[in-house]
Amino acid sequence: MPGVRRQPLVLLWLLSACTGAAETPDPRPVPVRRVLFVGNSLTYVNDLPSVVTAVAASAGIRLETGTSAGPNLALIDHLDGQTDALARLATQHWDWVVLQQGPTTIGLCRDSLLLWAREFGARIRARGGKPALLMTWPAKSSPEHFDDVRLSFQSAAAAADGIFLPAGEAWRLALAGAAGAPLYARDGFHPAPAGTYLAALVVVERLTGRDPRTFPVTGVVNGVPARLSPATVRLLQESAHAANERWPAGRPGPLAALGNTSHASPPGGRC
Repeated sequence: MPGVRRQPLVLLWLLSACTGAAETPDPRPVPVRRVLFVGNSLTYVNDLPSVVTAVAASAGIRLETGTSAGPNLALIDHLDGQTDALARLATQHWDWVVLQQGPTTIGLCRDSLLLWAREFGARIRARGGKPALLMTWPAKSSPEHFDDVRLSFQSAAAAADGIFLPAGEAWRLALAGAAGAPLYARDGFHPAPAGTYLAALVVVERLTGRDPRTFPVTGVVNGVPARLSPATVRLLQESAHAANERWPAGRPGPLAALGNTSHASPPGGRC
């Protein structure tokens, strides 16, 4: 896949064993819904799409996922042909297309996000899909930017006539519940496996309506039991649900009320 860096799946969350009387299997096939992820390293580190598939499967939901991603890409880069995102939109059916770029706080980065989310949204809807904007998270050293990140992605979801996925807000809630929650990788920006799992919970609940608090609390990382206690897993599940409850999927208030986008963007690389 041109322009795409993938890493092996490092996180699978599996259904724990159940006890009690066996139930009669339902002979009806489970419908498959398809989700394309368009983004950068915040998507492909830990392979978020595959984690979404695994988390959904643990709850008996079939989500088939695909990825168009590359390092340091913003949405405009996908539209400029640096990945195969447009080709996959044109030739394959996707029920949802999840759009992701960096934290994108204020200024030109926010303006660009809104503009190109709108362009992507039109293309996605023309093919019968629904756009979704994945709110990312600020660097570990800049927690004061959580509100700015949320406002940017809420605005972009509205501009694209799409769905808002408040993964960053779930991170904030989890960190408030346990300051040592292992969400960040060592670089203080990319997700650790637990951070990817938390983002996946937000996505699965919002796209399917299934409450993640009902999901299994056992996990496996590369075939080895996850180094997360059941209490930590439960905290992440509760944080995902609380974020989805607090921040609706649909359109927020008028975009003009979401912040002044005329300021210069903060330094620190791509949007």
